[in-house]
Amino acid sequence: MENLKSSILKSLYFSSTQSIAEMSETIGKSVPLITKTVNELISEQKVVVNGLRPSTGGRRATNYMLNVEAHGLIIAIAIDQYFVYVTSFNIINKRITARLEAAISGQTDGETYETIIALVRNTLSQIEDKQILAIGITMPGFVDTETGVNNSYSPSSPLHNLRANVENRFTIPTFLENDSTAIAIAEKEFGLAKKISEALIINLNWGVGLGMIIQNQLFKGHSGFAGEFSHIPLANENKLCSCGKKGCLEVEASLFCAVEEIKNAIQTGERSVLETMDLDINNLTFDKIVEAYNKGDQVTIKSIRKIAHMLGKGISTLIHIMNPEKIIISGRGAIFGETLHPQIQSSIQEYCIPRLSKNTTIEISTIKNIQLLASTCFAVQQIGWITKQTLTIN
Repeated sequence: MENLKSSILKSLYFSSTQSIAEMSETIGKSVPLITKTVNELISEQKVVVNGLRPSTGGRRATNYMLNVEAHGLIIAIAIDQYFVYVTSFNIINKRITARLEAAISGQTDGETYETIIALVRNTLSQIEDKQILAIGITMPGFVDTETGVNNSYSPSSPLHNLRANVENRFTIPTFLENDSTAIAIAEKEFGLAKKISEALIINLNWGVGLGMIIQNQLFKGHSGFAGEFSHIPLANENKLCSCGKKGCLEVEASLFCAVEEIKNAIQTGERSVLETMDLDINNLTFDKIVEAYNKGDQVTIKSIRKIAHMLGKGISTLIHIMNPEKIIISGRGAIFGETLHPQIQSSIQEYCIPRLSKNTTIEISTIKNIQLLASTCFAVQQIGWITKQTLTIN
């Protein structure tokens, strides 16, 4: 019964409101059993009635939703190659505490781990009177979801077994997933892939990740590492990738590549709005690039167009292999959507067989801070929920 209660709570989290019939269909249990369990959750004040469904000719069905005040918070941790972000969300995905961030570029693995711990401790200090349901962590790398191990780090690194290390430090259930995989979950549950059975979600960040929804299910491949879109050898230049190989898509289609293009253009004499800002061109921040982009800076726009063209070439390959209904550009880079979209479409027209491309829609995600939401979504998927958690700050 506790497992069924947890399933109902998760179903309501991902659907906001549902009727008994909808919960029965989603969970795969009988209407009488769902009804009995929902009534118990109402008596426990975990679920509340939320009005009636519009009439379809018969008796109007009752809507149910989570009782926000009766449930705890999720601590969300989003890690990329250069930054760590930490915040907390309640059970309807409303951010409760400030979004904390710290730069980790140039840090050792041990220093990065301690940065993560400090940000979590800071966040927890703001919510000591709240129950904490779980901590969700997303990060790049070869993440084994079952063991919580990131195989991109050596066994001696504290980031290799980050899930266990964080869980042991705070005695809160902690869950770890690859960033692009988790972003695909968030887009499927709350974004543009919600009603799509075949969708590819591209995480455009400092690298280029991929999450795949196949027949309404997350596809992770035989070993759980499917989606290494960044390292498909499509680049024309012979640049060395962070993986140690040459010609990877990432070296010409990522935000890191765009930043390098901007730096090179300015250093070779092209005029840019960025020159008027009080900053070191060699240490451009993402926020400054967005600011320049919003001001119509031609150097910045040109760099975004360039990576979009190569991204479109990679997407053409995906269309040929997967024939998806929809491809969604998500992640940090989605903010440049107005420039990305036409360039990607142009590239697809150049490289993709029209019979295939005309049946695939390209869309830009509208979810801000998607990776933090993804960390929360993944944690909710994994938690037992019913058992109360103890908060310890070490």
